[in-house]
Amino acid sequence: MLNNKRKSFFERLTGSVRADEEQEQEEQTKRVSVRGGQKIPSNWMEEEVEEAELTVDVYQTPTDIIVQTMVAGVKPEDLELTIARDMITIRGKREESRTIDEDNYFTKELYWGTFSRTILLPQEVDPEEAEATEKHGLLTIKLPKIDKEKKTSVKVKSI
Repeated sequence: MLNNKRKSFFERLTGSVRADEEQEQEEQTKRVSVRGGQKIPSNWMEEEVEEAELTVDVYQTPTDIIVQTMVAGVKPEDLELTIARDMITIRGKREESRTIDEDNYFTKELYWGTFSRTILLPQEVDPEEAEATEKHGLLTIKLPKIDKEKKTSVKVKSI
């Protein structure tokens, strides 16, 4: 049964849990329900794997918008770029190739798994002319701006 006690300021600030609440939460995660013949943990929604969010730098030059992000350890074939006129999505997967027993780790801070980031661009770009390069783990995407002020003259030909 859930405690309806309000958490203290410190508990809300740090995300800490009282010992009796922690034990109760562990018991809840062990409970399962049966749906359609399948056992589903009571916390099935919490178990969904979330994608990490990439950190990015976005800046402009007179003719381009540049997006940079670190993708060290990611193979180019594991990266997917989706570019529209006003938005870019970078999606990928970093796979851990080593198999080390969890008990042998002292510190484990590197992120392994899927990641993505969608960025709304400050100006429209030409997706057809975009270029992406990777050097030493730094992905640089060059997005040419659409020049709305550009005018061209077209001569009319008689047929």
